[in-house]
Amino acid sequence: MNDKPSALQSWILAARPKTLTCALAPVMIALAATWNDTRTINVLPALLCALFAIFMQIDANFINDYYDCLKGVDHEDRLGPERACSQGWISLPSMRRGILITTVLSALVGLPLLFYTDMYCILIGAACILFTFLYTTLFSRIAMGDILVVMFFGLIPVSCTYYIQTGQLTMQVWMLALAQGLVADCLLIVNNFRDRYTDAMHGKITLVTIIGPKAALWLYFLIGIISTYLVTVSITLNGDLFDVTLNTHMLPVLAFLPLHFHCVARMIRIKRGKALNGVLAMTALSIFLFALMISISLVVQ
Repeated sequence: MNDKPSALQSWILAARPKTLTCALAPVMIALAATWNDTRTINVLPALLCALFAIFMQIDANFINDYYDCLKGVDHEDRLGPERACSQGWISLPSMRRGILITTVLSALVGLPLLFYTDMYCILIGAACILFTFLYTTLFSRIAMGDILVVMFFGLIPVSCTYYIQTGQLTMQVWMLALAQGLVADCLLIVNNFRDRYTDAMHGKITLVTIIGPKAALWLYFLIGIISTYLVTVSITLNGDLFDVTLNTHMLPVLAFLPLHFHCVARMIRIKRGKALNGVLAMTALSIFLFALMISISLVVQ
């Protein structure tokens, strides 16, 4: 940006509102699965789960902004969107206060869920807060980011939200959770694909820097196929991995694939540079579309 944004605009940009749909997507899937199985949803814990996901995502974005600036990661050759602290829009002390506020808000909306579930889910919520800090400060720099994305944007939020609603877990829910986590990882793959050269220069190790760009493209492509297959099995076949019969309920989910393949084609064509930010935005859209189509398929069953 050429002009400095206002204080409010700076905080909104630092919260990265485009990423919030990725945080809400697994909660939406879990609630759709709950409706599919029970034909009822407990509204208040559903709202608390959604708010917890939103505050956790904003918290993670603030932490990432703060520590990247503190460690000088947001260097002049940065290819991604501008960051608030590095640009001087928000001071480091102010961002520390922002992190404290979002962390406290996450805890405040998470604790009441104890009335609807057992202590295990609360402990998992505490782990979410802890790993929000560890992701940026440690794991994203040692090629562990992809594993954490699958866990915290798929397996944990889908399964926990469903468990809070129903008091149980099913194989269908685990398969849906894994599928959503894998698709969410596409966002990190694009991000690291774009930054592979600068990451290597600054000693940041990611899955993309390890396997290389060609393998990363194949991984991105295959994730769409594998995730759609997992959803197909879970929704239409009750977990039978060897039966590939489709029914009309799967048609909404298949609508995700054209956008996914288009993202792959653009990555192949662009290869490197800031133009990949457009693919990043399209990938975020495809992640939400994937969750939305799964939810529609579950609700109309």
